[in-house]
Amino acid sequence: MQPTNDLIVFYSHDPSKYDTMTWRHCFSNFSPHPLQVNDKVYSTSEHYFQSMKAKGTPREDEIRNAATPMRAAEMGRDRTYPLPENWDVMKEQYMLEALRAKFTQNNYCSEALLCTGNVYLEERTKNDGYWASGSDVAGGKGKNRLGYLLMQVRDELRNK
Repeated sequence: MQPTNDLIVFYSHDPSKYDTMTWRHCFSNFSPHPLQVNDKVYSTSEHYFQSMKAKGTPREDEIRNAATPMRAAEMGRDRTYPLPENWDVMKEQYMLEALRAKFTQNNYCSEALLCTGNVYLEERTKNDGYWASGSDVAGGKGKNRLGYLLMQVRDELRNK
């Protein structure tokens, strides 16, 4: 994944790759940058997002305290536990809340995001057609909602 003048692509859930990804690892929800929301600390934005699928239940804290972001993701994706009725309406709000907390509470991440200027940010993976581009090659038809929300947070940081 090489950035161009008008595109920065990112994707990783593998902590061993963080050293080679340099500053781009901040854009992954698996990056080891803690955040605090409503007096609760989350190890990663993935922990926060996945725990919101169980908001108000004992499982919320179980997911929040998961040993790794991958484990938090597995727990949050476990469909033996139903999603909240309003999940499709709220999921982007929860993601935006996680990103705002992460990028305002971690200076390294906010600087990395601001240094991208106005470049288009794309989470590129074939595994996800909603949060990512849905393809490992250019031309994916996914929604890239994580990329768009990161660009929104970047604009908010810039305008502060």
